Amino acid sequence: MKGPLFYSKILLFGEYGIIKDSKGLSIPYNFFKGALKTEENLVGAAKKSNTSLKAFVSYLEEMEQEHPELVSFNLDGLKKDVFNGMYFDSSIPQGYGVGSSGALVAAVYYKYAQNKITVLENLTREKLLKLKTIFGKMESFFHGKSSGLDPLNSYLSLPILINSQDNIESTSIPSQNQEGRGAVFLLDSGSTGETAPMVQIFMEKMKQEGFRNMLKNQFIKHTDACVEDFINGNVKSLFGNLKQLSHVVLNNFKPMIPAKFHKIWKHGIETNEYYLKLCGSGGGGYILGFTQDIDKAKLALEGHKLEVVYNF
Repeated sequence: MKGPLFYSKILLFGEYGIIKDSKGLSIPYNFFKGALKTEENLVGAAKKSNTSLKAFVSYLEEMEQEHPELVSFNLDGLKKDVFNGMYFDSSIPQGYGVGSSGALVAAVYYKYAQNKITVLENLTREKLLKLKTIFGKMESFFHGKSSGLDPLNSYLSLPILINSQDNIESTSIPSQNQEGRGAVFLLDSGSTGETAPMVQIFMEKMKQEGFRNMLKNQFIKHTDACVEDFINGNVKSLFGNLKQLSHVVLNNFKPMIPAKFHKIWKHGIETNEYYLKLCGSGGGGYILGFTQDIDKAKLALEGHKLEVVYNF
């Protein structure tokens, strides 16, 4: 038994900002994927996943009791399958900011939610928001607090434009130009990051007025401009705003950037060979990079694992 595949995602823009109503843009990333599978003799990662699913089932039971109007699950079927050795078979690295728990949530909703909203129906804003709310509640089991965007992206496998917390829509992005020298890439930091502690640091910082002003007047301003530029294909303007955004993140989000990357981050801004930004909550995992010349960026980042995700 194997369920349909659910893919990882990349939040191109909006990390932390979307908590405070900035724009955001999230795209599916089909390089990593996962599916629900069942086997009798579980070992290693499969056994660990099955154990985690058992706890998740209890959490979903409580969630259904607390929010019966939101969603109901075929809990008997889910319990039975988990008892029989169901686990999430996934190539999505955990703690890397590409939505490993999001794909699992999407897979469980797809298979066990009753009267579920499907990808095939007319996805009105109301339906998208309802899905996002359900997914946010489900994924909170893994992160403490979740926007629900990762599972939404994984479930729909479409780019999602976040205009504000209660205004989201599926969108299209300029098609890739495989011959193009411009690229979005993932840079492997070599260590995993934990979402909850990073969000905790952010929430502490939000208590300072100076940080709140910076978030509103610089971080959100440049994030919103990057989203507009990317969707409309304004490359020149995009890179101007990316440079500013990269600078703001380096100055104000240092704890979220692994220490050994501070210098590399700064080098990109000074040379314009590439610009780096957080991928998800940071603290480890992947770092997101943008460049107008991928060959130059590869040369400058020699010795680091670099994965191109989009060419333009």
